[in-house]
This record gives sequence, C-alpha cells and structure tokens, in this order.
Amino acid sequence: MSADVPAPVVDPQLMRDVLGHFVSGVTVVTAAGPDGPVGFTCQSFSSLSLDPPLVAFAPARTSRTWPQLRDAGRFCVNVLGEQQSDLSRQFARSGTDKFAGVRWAPSPHGSPMLEGVVAWIDSELWAEYDGGDHTIVVARVLDLGADASRTPLLFHRGAYGLQQALVEEG
Repeated sequence: MSADVPAPVVDPQLMRDVLGHFVSGVTVVTAAGPDGPVGFTCQSFSSLSLDPPLVAFAPARTSRTWPQLRDAGRFCVNVLGEQQSDLSRQFARSGTDKFAGVRWAPSPHGSPMLEGVVAWIDSELWAEYDGGDHTIVVARVLDLGADASRTPLLFHRGAYGLQQALVEEG
C-alpha cells in the first residue's frame, strides 16, 4: 500500500471482537493518594524491558483515576488471581469507594498491595506516550514478588476465564 493511500477504516466493534480472542491477565493498579488509596482495573499490561526493568500499561484517556496515580508517581500493579473477578469489577467502576471492603497492605514502596494477588510489581512513572484513546504508561520496576501457588485471572472474548466455543458434532 502506498504511503499516499489512507488506511482503511477498521470497525471498532470488529476490532474489539477479533482482539478479544487474545487472552490477557487482569491487573489492578493502585497508589497512595493524598486522600487515601486509589486504583483502577487494567488488562492492558505487559513486561517491557529487563534492562532497565520496565513494565507498560494503558489506561483510558477518560480515566479519572490515572491522573491521581500519575500525581503519586509510584504505584503497584496487582496481578489478580482467578478468584478475584469481583475485585476486577469493583475497581472498574467509577464514582464509588473502590477500596470498600478490600483487604490490602502497603507494598515495600507504600502503594496498596491487594490481598490474595498472584503477583505485585512496585513501580514508578518512567514515561507516557499517546496511545489514541489510551495513554501508554511506561513504569520502572522498583520491587516485585509472586505467589506461584496462585493461578491468574484471565480475560477472553469479553468474559473472565477461557471461553470455549461450542462445537456441535453432526
């Protein structure tokens, strides 16, 4: 395709449906805000670099929580376990006390580390980039840990867990 020819328009719903076939884990990114703990659910998370140690995640531009985490400068990425879909839903809501009833302890760098997570990654803001309707956040890893006895929460085709296609045999 020539550089002069515009790219075809991709239907957002088709893109969502097709990319939903990619299985992702689910995280809750948390920080200690000036008025108490803050956090949001984020499934756009990945390891980025070992040297220096970097991770990346992508909050929506419409997020009211990300600016609070940005201001804190340090945050903890909590990788949710398979029994924590309720936590994922709770931290995805807007306008509520997301920490109501949630058990947590300060991470080594002071951000909320949620009880029962598979892994946690203490980080500090490294850089931000334009990602269309999202912001691409790159964070430097400060400390981390995992519990190998736990299984992660998966998100696939718009639901938690692996969605199996029903095949009728004729």
